[in-house]
Amino acid sequence: MTKLTKRQIETLEPNEKDYFVWDTELSGFGIRVFPTGRKQFVVQYRYGRVSRRMSLGRFGAITPDQARGLALEALVKLRNDIDPLAEKRAKRDALLVKELAERFDEEHIAVHLKASTAKEYRRNLELFILPAIGHLRIVDVTRADIAKYHHDWRHRPYQANRNIEIISKMFNLAELWGLRPDGTNPRRHIKKYPEKKRERYFSAGELQAIGRVLEEMEEERIELPSAVAAIRLLLFTGCRLNEILTLKWKHVDLASPALRLPDSKTGAKVVHIGQAAVSVLRQIERLEDNPWVIVGRNPGAHLTDLQPFWQRVRGRAGLKDARIHDLRHTFASIAVSNGQSLPMIGKLLGHTQVQTTARYAHLANEPVLEAANDISSLIEEKLTAK
Repeated sequence: MTKLTKRQIETLEPNEKDYFVWDTELSGFGIRVFPTGRKQFVVQYRYGRVSRRMSLGRFGAITPDQARGLALEALVKLRNDIDPLAEKRAKRDALLVKELAERFDEEHIAVHLKASTAKEYRRNLELFILPAIGHLRIVDVTRADIAKYHHDWRHRPYQANRNIEIISKMFNLAELWGLRPDGTNPRRHIKKYPEKKRERYFSAGELQAIGRVLEEMEEERIELPSAVAAIRLLLFTGCRLNEILTLKWKHVDLASPALRLPDSKTGAKVVHIGQAAVSVLRQIERLEDNPWVIVGRNPGAHLTDLQPFWQRVRGRAGLKDARIHDLRHTFASIAVSNGQSLPMIGKLLGHTQVQTTARYAHLANEPVLEAANDISSLIEEKLTAK
């Protein structure tokens, strides 16, 4: 027999013992015939001093030409000093992405990330990433897989971008841990979607509406007083939500006055506060058995979720699209409109990067534009006066 063909293979009859028929055109390529009649394509080769045989697939499931192509691929790997059978076994036994995620959590998320960031990483892994690629072997994940995953989330560009950054970090570590070849991170060359920054600043009328609702809630005595105080502190300090919710009395320095935060998104920082914030802090009742400024309903605990309360505030104030983070934006916008410099605002907000504060630069132009409009209007009136 010369070249193995479909017709020739179909004529092979089973014996009491299995036997091999070898192709004469491609050395090492053949077919194994079992006593049951099953026929299996194989490739036989020598790696070092050891002779090895690797199954390529069952006749009927793949064609002779497909099997020959697989055999040729194996023999090419052999020329590059790669044992194809060992590679196949390693691939079969390779860890799944969900197992990589477990190690990623234990050795990176739990060790190197802040609690809030770690929570977000775990949420994204559980809800978005692992349901899509958790069942894949680490070595099998391709750029096409990640590109498709990113594309599937194009309707939520912010979420899509955050997810592929987590995937990127996870696969960088997979290379470091020897679970993938170096330089094979499947996230490489995938461009992020443009993200439209949503910036909302409360007008004077909207701030009055918020203030009125907070006063009404205090009089009604239904809501937690600490929730009302939290909203006021967010407005008066420009702090991030978590910085206020996790504020302890030992970090409050009313003599300076300042909030000396041991940890924040940008690390330890001092937040200098004005008299309005000081007044709010002085009015908050200190509980002996609770170290937190913004206490929750459970003894010894702080308030963990301000969103439900804020939704009730914004609903009554007629601000359906307002977010809690817009309180921080409003602090910055009022600072700009009152002539504060961007470096000063960056220091007040605790920004470590100049470009983070630069987003508010356009607000500084508004008073100038108003002045230009007023002056030009006056000149126009004089020119057209009769």
